[in-house]
Parts: sequence; C-alpha cells; structure tokens
Amino acid sequence: MDRLLYGVAYYDEYMPYDRLDKDIAMMKKAGINLVRIGESTWSTFEPHEGEFDFSHLDRVMDAMHKEGISVILGTPTYAVPTWMVKSHPDVLAITDKGRGLYGPRQIMDITNPTYLFYAERAIRSMMEHCAFHPSVIGVQIDNETKAYGTAGPNVQEKFKKYLRDKFGNLIFENPELYDNMPDLYKGVSEDDILDYINYEFGFDYWSNRINAWEDFPDVRGTINGSLSGEFKRFQRALCTEFLTWQSEIVREYLRTDQFITHNTDFNWIGYSFGINGETDVCDNANALDIVGVDIYHPSQKKLTGMEIAFGGDVSRSLKQDNYFVLETQAQGYPGWTPFKGQLRLQAYAHLANGADMVEYWHWHSLHNSMETYWKGVLSHDFKENDTYKAVLKVGNEWKSIGNKLIHLNKNNDVAILVSQESLSAIERFLIDEKNKLTYNAVLMKLYNCLYRMNIECDFMWPQQIDRINDYKLIIIPAMYCMPQDIVDAIETYVRNGGHVLMTFKSAFADEHVKVYSDEAPHGLSKVFGISYSQFSWPDGDSLVICDKALEEENCKKSSRECGSENSNLGNADGGCSLEVMNFMELLKTDTAAVLASYDSCSFGEYAAITCNDYGNGHATYLGCDISNELLERLLEYTLKKAGIETDDLRYPIVHRRGVNKEGNVIHYYLNFSDSVKSITPNLEGTVIFGGEKINNHAELALDAWGVQIIEEVMF
Repeated sequence: MDRLLYGVAYYDEYMPYDRLDKDIAMMKKAGINLVRIGESTWSTFEPHEGEFDFSHLDRVMDAMHKEGISVILGTPTYAVPTWMVKSHPDVLAITDKGRGLYGPRQIMDITNPTYLFYAERAIRSMMEHCAFHPSVIGVQIDNETKAYGTAGPNVQEKFKKYLRDKFGNLIFENPELYDNMPDLYKGVSEDDILDYINYEFGFDYWSNRINAWEDFPDVRGTINGSLSGEFKRFQRALCTEFLTWQSEIVREYLRTDQFITHNTDFNWIGYSFGINGETDVCDNANALDIVGVDIYHPSQKKLTGMEIAFGGDVSRSLKQDNYFVLETQAQGYPGWTPFKGQLRLQAYAHLANGADMVEYWHWHSLHNSMETYWKGVLSHDFKENDTYKAVLKVGNEWKSIGNKLIHLNKNNDVAILVSQESLSAIERFLIDEKNKLTYNAVLMKLYNCLYRMNIECDFMWPQQIDRINDYKLIIIPAMYCMPQDIVDAIETYVRNGGHVLMTFKSAFADEHVKVYSDEAPHGLSKVFGISYSQFSWPDGDSLVICDKALEEENCKKSSRECGSENSNLGNADGGCSLEVMNFMELLKTDTAAVLASYDSCSFGEYAAITCNDYGNGHATYLGCDISNELLERLLEYTLKKAGIETDDLRYPIVHRRGVNKEGNVIHYYLNFSDSVKSITPNLEGTVIFGGEKINNHAELALDAWGVQIIEEVMF
C-alpha cells in the first residue's frame, strides 16, 4: 500500500432505495478511498442453492472503480442462508446449550462437511466473478471467526482423534514420559496413550478414568480442567484450520498485488477488552498477508484510548508489522456518539499504534433488523451530520499528510507475554471467586498502567518465545499454564541479563493444566528468590512498603475498590491505595529483597512484592493484586532496573512514537480530556499540521480531545 486507507463497510443490499451515486459523491467529498463489501450477504448473491447473482457486488465495484475508491471483498461464510439450514439442519453447531436455531450469524459448525462444501462453492464463485475486478485490492476471509462453541458428535470424534495423534506422538517421541509414570497407571487402559492421558489429566478423580476410546464421554459435561482446557485449545485450532482453508482457496484467484486479511476481534464486555480465548490470533496470522482487527471502545466521557492502543499493539505484534483496522465505530451505540473532536482523535490514535487503515462499521445506519441502532457514519436520514463532518476533516487531512504517517515502524523495549491456555484455565479456576478476577482483568490492569505511563509495548505469545531477547523487559501476567520450555526460556533470559516482572498465579501448572508438584513458582524459585505454597483471599489486609522506591508522600490506605474490568485509569483523588485487592500469595523469601509485605496479624511474616538479582539480570515478583497507583510505582521501579527511560508526560496526554518510511521519528500527542492542555516536547522538528518549526521545550497547545503530531528529523 502506498497510501493510508480510510474506509467504510458498505452494503448496497441493505439500502431502502437506490442511492449508490449519492453515497459515492459523499464518500469522495469526505476523503473515503476504500469500501468493504460482500461479507454479510450470502443469501443475496446465492438466493437459491447453486443460483448465483452478483449484481449488487458488480454495480458497487464498477461504481467505486470509476471514482478511484478501492474495494476489499469479504467472503460471506459467517452467516448462512435459509435454504442451506432448511435442507441440511445439521450444519447448525451443537454447543453446550444444544443445537442452535436459525437467525443469528455464526451459528454453524465450521467442521461440517456439508457446510464446507457450500462455503467452498460460494467462495470460488465469488472469487471467479469478482477477484480480478480492478477495484479489488484484497480479500477479507470470513468475519470475526471463532469455533462458535461447536461440540457435536462429529467434533467430539475429531477431538478423540486429535488426542490420539497428539499424545501418541508425544510419548512416541519422548518415551520417558510414559516410563516415568507410576506403575499403577500403566497397563490399565486399552492402550498406552489412554494410560498417559488418564495420568496426565488426573481422570481417576471422581471416577472419570477412561479405559477404552469408545467410552470417551461427551466433553461438554467435564469437570476436569485439563480436558476442558485441551478441548478449548482444539477448538481454537479448528478456527485456525478453517481460516487457513479459506486462505488457500482464495489465494488461487488473487493477483500478486492483492492481499488476504481477516478481522479478528477481542474479548467483549460491551466493548473490546482483553485477549479472545476462542481463537488463536497468533496461529491465525500465518494464514494472512496483513493482520486485520476490529476495535470497539467506550466513548464520550469514558473515552481513554486504551482499547485502541491495546488492540493496535496486539495486532502489530502478530507479524511485527503494520495492520488494518477493518472495523471501528463511527457512531455505534447511542452512548458512543462521539463528542466534538473525538472521532478525529480516535483515527489518529489508530495510526499512532501502527495502523495503515481505519475503516468504520459502517457507512449508513440500518433501517431494520438486529443492528438498527448501531449507527454508521450517516444516520437513518442519510444527511450530513457532525460525525460525517468529522470523517470529512480526517479524510482530507490524510490526503494531504498521509505520506508522512503511513508505515509507522516501532521498536519497543517492553513485551507482555500472553497465554490463552492460562486464560482458559483461569476461566475454570477463577483467581478470586468473589470478585470474579479473570486473566484478562490482570492483563488489562497491567496494560492500563503502562498506557497511562506512556510506556509502549509489544505482545508475545508462547509460539514466539524466540523473540524474548529482543526486549529489555518481559511482563508476565497470571501465566497459570507455563510449559517447561517457557520456564527454561525465562530462566535463561534473566540469567543472561534480561529483566522480568511476573505476577501471581504464574508458573503454577503445565500446558495441560496439571499443577506442578514442586514449590511455586515452578522452575523459577531461584530466579525470583522466593517460593510459596499457600495463598488467600484478603479480608481488609493491606501492605507495608519496605523499599523507598515504592514510597510517596500521598501514599495512603484506602478501601476504595480498584482493578475491576470496568475500572477507570486511576484514583480521582490522586492517592495510592495500599489495600490488597482480591488475591494474595504468601511469599517466603530466599535471596529476594522485600519491596512490600503484608500488614496483617496473621500473614505479616510473608512478603507480597519482591525483587531479586539472578545471574546478570533482575526478576521482580508481584504476589498480590494491588491498586493501579501502586502498580504504576512498581512498574517505574522495574523499568528503571531494566534501563528503560520513562516519559515525563502522563495520561490524559498520550505520547506514541515511531519511525516513518523516510526514517524520521513521528511523535503523536493525543489529548484524551475535555480541556485544553499544553506540552513542551524536548525535541526539534516540524508540526505536521501547518508545517511550523518547533524547537526544544517550545510550548505546544492541545485542544480538548485534540491531536498534535511532530516529525522529528533524524540526522
């Protein structure tokens, strides 16, 4: 791509009357240079089995091409037509709630042979008819793909084969795993593979032992965390297999200048939040040329930009490259209608994280059906409104300055190691039952603090552990399931001079959710200089700060709750709570220094936060859930240990940076507040808006919800 892409999803099929020419004229005026079409309307272009009519797509592609607007073509496979379900009701997925009813999207079994037959025919028909159209620059495969909970008899049979293959190969290649099992587990089942699975998964509990493959029970009813975790891993692999299958079909038809992408999404709590446990974005990325993402976030007074940054950092990290925002809100929910300046701020926030495209879902608001009140750029009357005028401002700015902002390259010193196996395991074994403390809550609390401190970071998955030495600091939130190879990699990294911050509930179980039988944290006690075997839920417990690095005059005890999934980015009063939130491990120190201990008549002898020199590196351990403000102080301490400079600016001023294609550093200053702010950047360069030269410590004004961008020329 040689230009920033600014676009909308467009559905000619949904329009109450023909207005294609009018829409295109409004798009051109607003600087829109891209539309996404086709992914939602299978039943329109195949109204009856085997009868294809692409007239809606043809007229849109022809009209867009005439006006120089590019097209991303979406395969329509996430919403099946009525005729398919009527003739073949087995295409609907059977989940833990039974078989679904027709109506919603994403209700099919993505492994069903009948569904796959019709899906392949639809994809090939669309590609044969549309892919070579000169307007089409790329193809989006499917839409927000997951396994959709599919767990019918055919899926369960596939799962049994998966277990046989995986664990059969495992003990064939590592016979010591079987040989080292206690003798009483051997020779009981019909084969060695089942013996090993029974032992590794602990199936003897509550008489869950399986001694013959034909006796394998319905996984949906399992009480076993290892089995449910393995099934979730299998379901994620089904999703990857499905996307890879689609990618291979589509690639047969593409020109060399066309790309394949996919719009992955995140966990959802009313907006995008945290890692999605239903799909493995790291493995899925191998099927794509360009990573795509859907990012939806709070707006109005709740707009912080954190979700935009998180989604961008995750997406950029998958291929260590720029990415596409294939869906984000223009108006969206009624509570998301942007304040003046917010839509422009949001658009630049995406670019500041490395996006090369921002695309709104969608152009126009729907006049019926489920998403009638999920509003697009235009409202139901199709007239210009404040949102459209904001889009117009952004689109025309990008036509002027986009060449300075495209292909932003980042080189971060910090990475967060994430684990979907841990996410799934902690869903079953919540860290704190009372307060529903989840994996994503721990992850996002850490990310919130980094974001607030203007510390940019990458993400890393276990599959990418070979990247560990690219970073000065690795942060590990609640990695409950930590395979031995990851344990070994962390030990080597720290011994050779790396720095790690790891939280509670890490290195507690292996990749099969089997709790390690040695002292916790498994294999890393010497690295962190601590061990523990007991933990508790706090009952009014607080902390005693034992190191001046964490002290501050305004640090005070507080009963105010902190750290829930819906928490804001800090205490309104600026104070620091020393209350232990939700969970506490009772740490015994060996070589570690104590940064904080428990202020408790029962647990006062135990450490809560520690630091340890190990080899040439340093390891910090957080043994309890703490307030955002104290966590920021701990992060500052750890960053300093790792030799990473912190930014003087703090939220609500967000400072993101990267190198543009000309080799100059681009600094984004984003004001996520409703008041005017001023900054004094310590650099020399050119203000992108207007071309004004700026010298060291010159004052620069930021409007409410405003943006300033400086190009720092590197000599």
